[in-house]
Amino acid sequence: MTGDQGVIFVVLPATMAMFIWSGWRHDMVALGALLACVFAGLVPGGAAFAGFSHPAVITVACVLILGHGLQITGAVDVLAQRFLPTAAGPTLSILALIVLAALLSGFMNNVGALALLMPVAIQMAARQNLPAGKMLMPLAFGSILGGMTTLIGTPPNLIVSGYRATTGMGHFAMFDFAPVGVAVALIGIVFIGLLGWRLVPTRKQAEAGGFESGAYLSEVRVVADSKAVNKSLREVERMLDESDAQIVGLVRREVRISAPNPGWILRDGDILVIEVEHSALSSVLSILGLKLEEDVPANPEPKEGEEAGETPAKGNAAAAAGDAPEEEPGQETARVEEVVIQELVVMPNSALVNRSATDIELRTRYGINLLAISRQGQRTFKRLRTARMRAGDVLLMQGASEPLSGFVAQFGCLPLAKREIRVPIKGQALTASLVMALAVAATALGLLPAAVAFAAGALAFVALHIVPVRSIYTSIDWPVIVLLGAMLPVADAVASTGAADLVARLLLENVAHGHAIAGLVAVLVVTMFLSDVMNNAATAAVMCPIGISTAHQLGVGADAFLMAIAVGASCAFLTPIGHQNNTLILGPGGFRFGDYWRLGLALEAIVVAVSVPMILWVWPL
Repeated sequence: MTGDQGVIFVVLPATMAMFIWSGWRHDMVALGALLACVFAGLVPGGAAFAGFSHPAVITVACVLILGHGLQITGAVDVLAQRFLPTAAGPTLSILALIVLAALLSGFMNNVGALALLMPVAIQMAARQNLPAGKMLMPLAFGSILGGMTTLIGTPPNLIVSGYRATTGMGHFAMFDFAPVGVAVALIGIVFIGLLGWRLVPTRKQAEAGGFESGAYLSEVRVVADSKAVNKSLREVERMLDESDAQIVGLVRREVRISAPNPGWILRDGDILVIEVEHSALSSVLSILGLKLEEDVPANPEPKEGEEAGETPAKGNAAAAAGDAPEEEPGQETARVEEVVIQELVVMPNSALVNRSATDIELRTRYGINLLAISRQGQRTFKRLRTARMRAGDVLLMQGASEPLSGFVAQFGCLPLAKREIRVPIKGQALTASLVMALAVAATALGLLPAAVAFAAGALAFVALHIVPVRSIYTSIDWPVIVLLGAMLPVADAVASTGAADLVARLLLENVAHGHAIAGLVAVLVVTMFLSDVMNNAATAAVMCPIGISTAHQLGVGADAFLMAIAVGASCAFLTPIGHQNNTLILGPGGFRFGDYWRLGLALEAIVVAVSVPMILWVWPL
C-alpha cells in the first residue's frame, strides 16, 4: 500500500463515519473530505472545485428548478386528483399512490414528489382508517424505486453516467436505466401494494390528535400583588422555565393575542394563556402569584363567529373585536388576526435542523408559537423552546396564517394539511409539462446533452413566467449540489491513487473468488449497504471507481457494474438516514429507527433477485 492509498483509506472511512454518526450536515462532511484530499495532495488545488462544473451537478440543479415549476403550476396536483381513486380499498389505493409517486420520481426530484403526495397519503390513510405510516412508507419507497428508471430520476444515476463518460465510454442515455429500473420498480411496487404495506409497523400518527399529552392550556389572571406585574413576558417565561411552561397567548381588555411580543410589560388584570403539564400548574400559580382564571377544554364548542374545531385558547379563532392592547414603548402595535394551528414537517435540508425556537427567535421575529414537537411518534415538551429540531420532526405551530405561510417558505417545511389545486395562470400547468417533455425528448433523442437540455428548460420556465426569477435559486437544494460537487473529486482521488484497484482486488479474492457474476452481486450488495447508512449520491461517487476497477480486473465490460451501482445506490430501505424520503416520513408516520427493515429487507432482497438477471440480460458481461 502506497502513502497516498493510506491517506485515502483514512479519509474515506472517516468521511463515512461522519455521514453515519456525525451531527454535521452531509454537504459539510463532503466539503471536509474534499479539503482533506487537497491538503494531502491527492486532489490538485486548481481542480478542487472542478466537480461543481460537472454536467451531473448542473443537471441536478436544473431538474430541481423544473420540478419546482411543475409543483407551483399545479400540474402535479391535477395529475394526482385525476389519477388517484377516491372510493377504493387500501390495496388499490396504495398501489395507485405509489405508481403515481414512481412516475413522478422518474422525471422530477423524488423528495419533491414525496412532499407533494404526503398530504394526499395522510388523507387517504384517514379515509381507509389506517395509520398514516401504512401509506407513508409505501409512498416513500415507491418514489425511491421510481427514481432509478431514468437518467434524471435520482442523482446517483447522473453520477454513474458522468463517471462512465470520464472513462471514455460516453454518457448513459436518458432511458438506458429504464430496462433494469422499470423491472425492479414494477416488481417492487406490486410487492409493496399487495403485501409489503402490511409489514409496516402500526404506529400512532403524528397528526393533530397525535400531540396529546399531559400538557394542556390554562388561563391565569395577573392580579395586583402578582410577581408578574410590571415584568416583561420574557422575564416571566424565564421564571417559568423550571415548570416547563410556556406562554402562548395574552388577553388584555377582552382582546386575545396569539404569540405576544416577549418585550410586552404585564399589567394587573391581564390574562395569560399558558401551556403547562397538569402536575406543574400549581407550581406556576405559586411562583408568580397568579389566579387560575379557567381551564381551557381541549375541544370546546365553537362560539358564535368561530369556526368549528377552533378554540380561542389555542389561537384557532378569530380575535375578539376591539382595539389592540396599548402599544408598549419600543414595540410595534400587535395585529389581532385569525390564527390557526398547523402541523409542519422539518425537511432534511431545512434551515431549522439543529436549531431551536430560541435560536431563530420564533416568537419575536415571526409571531408564532411552537406548541409541541413530535419525534418518532413521541411528543416532547420538556424545555420545548430550547429543544433542537431534527429532520423528520413534526412541529405543532400556532400563529396567524400569513406569518405561518412565510415561515414555511423561508425554512423549507412541509405542511401536512391538504392543499388546494394550484393553477396561478390558466394554461401554465400544460405549458410547464410541455417544456419538461421537450427537455426530456431532446436528451432521449441525443439532440442535446442532459445538462444543456435541462438548463434550456429552466431558462424557458423563467422566460415564460412559470417560475419567478426570485424562486430560481431558492428552488435548488444547495446542500445536495455542494455534496455532489465536493464528492466527485474525492471519487477521482479514489481511482487515481489506486485505492479502487486495491478494494476491488480484496472483493474479488475474498468474496467473489474471481467469478464475474459473484463480483457483480458483491458490488451491488456493498453499494446497497452503504446507501442504507450514508447519502446515496456519496455512495455512488465512492463506488463508481471501485466498480470499474472490479470489471477491469475480471476482464469484463464495466457497464453491468455501473448499472449495479446505480441500482444499489437508489435502494436505501433499511434505515431512516439512508435517503431523504425515509427521513421525511419519520415524524408524520410516528416511526422509530428500527421500523424500516421489516419492509425494507424484503424489498432489498427482491431488488437483488430482479436486478441481477436483468442487468446480465441488458448489459451482458
